[in-house]
Amino acid sequence: MFTIEVVSVTEEDLPTVETPNTLIVSPLGSFAAEPTAAAAEPANGQSEKARPEDVPPTAPSPSMPITKVQPFLNEDDLRKSVWERALDHRLELLVSVTAVVVITLSLGIGLGVGLSCAGKFRCGASSKCIEALLQCDGKEQCENGEDELSCVRLSGRSSVVQVQRAGLWMTVCFDDWTIWLGESACRQLGYNSYVASSSSPVNSIEPELQYILVSLDSPHGGVVKLHNMTIISKSQCTSGKVATLKCIECGFRPQYTSRIVGGNLSRPGQFPWQVSLQNKGEHMCGGSIITPHWILTAAHCVYGFSNPVEWGVYAGITELPGHGSAALEVDKIVYHARYKGKLDYDIALLKLRTPLLFNGSVEPICLPNHGEVYEDGTMCWISGWGATENGGESSVVLRSAVVPLISTKECTQPDVYPGLISAGMICAGYLQGGVDSCQGDSGGPLACEDSSVWKLVGATSWGIGCADANKPGVYTRITQSLSWIRQEMEVRTREETLQAITAN
Repeated sequence: MFTIEVVSVTEEDLPTVETPNTLIVSPLGSFAAEPTAAAAEPANGQSEKARPEDVPPTAPSPSMPITKVQPFLNEDDLRKSVWERALDHRLELLVSVTAVVVITLSLGIGLGVGLSCAGKFRCGASSKCIEALLQCDGKEQCENGEDELSCVRLSGRSSVVQVQRAGLWMTVCFDDWTIWLGESACRQLGYNSYVASSSSPVNSIEPELQYILVSLDSPHGGVVKLHNMTIISKSQCTSGKVATLKCIECGFRPQYTSRIVGGNLSRPGQFPWQVSLQNKGEHMCGGSIITPHWILTAAHCVYGFSNPVEWGVYAGITELPGHGSAALEVDKIVYHARYKGKLDYDIALLKLRTPLLFNGSVEPICLPNHGEVYEDGTMCWISGWGATENGGESSVVLRSAVVPLISTKECTQPDVYPGLISAGMICAGYLQGGVDSCQGDSGGPLACEDSSVWKLVGATSWGIGCADANKPGVYTRITQSLSWIRQEMEVRTREETLQAITAN
């Protein structure tokens, strides 16, 4: 434990922050490189039925890359170039390529067409591709209707409403905007709530949002999909303003004052969006509240442990195991379809069986908007019940620390993480080491304050060791996963709407 000078983020009265060497995430230790059919034994000693994705535990080491809950690659793998790693798996690659060619030929597509969806829209995880012009056209060309999801988004710092049609994103003018349209947009974004619609002058928003402007015909009626409405192209908005939207009150800390600060121990209400994810009563990971129904965490936290019955979510606490709080039951667990137990696409959502009640000590954090950029060096907060040293035990109390965002260029330097940082990752921490997340913090928030509103910029994912020099923490970049998050939330909202209609 030592003291460091910090740059104030929202804690205006915070002169210094005492931080442990690391912040703990979970007591699970680490996991082997590839999933096997062997049974995995949870940390509480209770065995469970073997599943294909389960992975056997291994002992952690200071130099081993970890996912802040369970390492799955060894150091040698990380040191290899992408090409070397590809050669190591050349047999698997050959089999995969052969299978793709055989399937392609059997479907009569022909080699001349190509095997990718370049310039097209891929239907989920299937091999079917459709023309980009058919996406969000009101007709479902994909088997599960994925082409008609994520057709509305909020962009830029002002939360500007955009709709997609024929593969183009168009900014909606405030000219004919109504509350009814706002409510409909929120449902398409996966929310069961609506707060307010507003407007911003066209010349005040980001330049890239000013190129294609449209207004929507707004007949009165029930909830509809905005992209299916009559869309009128405009060279300029008649009102000179574009529509902005707020679907949920988020990113606030009503029961916390920055004058109540004590070292690195988190105070009640300081991180009201932080939750503890516990499997069979054992803390495994952190998570962030993003709506009354949804918790965002890391995919590696639930990979191989995707039975909702085994999980409990604790919200509004600062001490483990729960201290009088009842565990919230999990209804559904979904992790990114492209997550395969490695480093990329490390994101998952847990849907609660009953919605959370926000009361000051329990509050959601805001998701960033599409296109929002957080500058390198921005000071953000990490929090969790993780270990205070690599391989150590989970902390009983919620701890937190301030860390700066690190550029991808700096994070991929030869002595840091060369060739390992993708567009879906963001680095944060100090290259000299000393402050970091650790095992048990996985899935927890990397939270940054923007104009007095807190936003979820990252989810704790992986690193090599904990708080080692030139090995900062790596987090899932939320802005790169927004479409996936919105799509999953929209699917569930649509299911609930259909169930309600059927019930009536």
